[in-house]
Amino acid sequence: MPKTDQLDPDKIKANLNTKRIGTKILVYDTTSSTNDIAAEYAKDKENDGLAIFAEQQTAGRGRAGTKWLSAHADSILCSIVLTESKINAELLSLTCAVATAEAVAKNAKIKWPNDILLNAKKVAGILLESKTHNTRTTYILGIGINCHQKKTGFPEELQNTATSTDIETRSTTDRISLARRLLTSLDHWLQIAETNSEEVIEKWSSLSVQLHHRVTLIFNSRKFAGNCIGIDPEKGLIVQLDTGGTRFFDAAHTTIAK
Repeated sequence: MPKTDQLDPDKIKANLNTKRIGTKILVYDTTSSTNDIAAEYAKDKENDGLAIFAEQQTAGRGRAGTKWLSAHADSILCSIVLTESKINAELLSLTCAVATAEAVAKNAKIKWPNDILLNAKKVAGILLESKTHNTRTTYILGIGINCHQKKTGFPEELQNTATSTDIETRSTTDRISLARRLLTSLDHWLQIAETNSEEVIEKWSSLSVQLHHRVTLIFNSRKFAGNCIGIDPEKGLIVQLDTGGTRFFDAAHTTIAK
């Protein structure tokens, strides 16, 4: 039996007031990866703002080739096509994190570069990919939000670090409403990012769990440690290194050491 919040393009579009994101929506029951489908649509620049959802992915992925696991109709699995981005990849990543956190919950936090946390556990992840078509760079914003998962539904090694909106709110998430909030928030923050990157940075800073704290990072297979002192919209995380000096770490080449 389908769940009561089964994703449907018309239901998501109902009362959706966006200028760019989600003006066109596709929903698949099962697909390998919404990012892969989005990459095909990105070849046509007229598909800017297209939102692609799936109830289940058979080959969903996160950063660095990790797998994104989700049972049928348990999550928001979404990819956004941006064929005409006016902002760079680093700022785009920060903007997407801010928008996703805002859509998930008032108390959601950001763990750079791509995790959204609820009560210090990962509830959502972001995968930003770029493609080049005839010298034109397009971006795919892949977003996964855990909704109906129970603790025992996660692999044992993730049960203490992963969570879902149902678990943290002790209620049943309406995924249609969450999908609508996500598209609205993305539309809002992408507009802001194009004209006022400082507002994005200010919001990101207020949500960051790493700002003014020690971090250990892996950059191009090398380990660095220090105090996170800020974020740059073009160069990435700013770290005051233990070894002295300040260094920038971009999201594309950096992971947070566990």
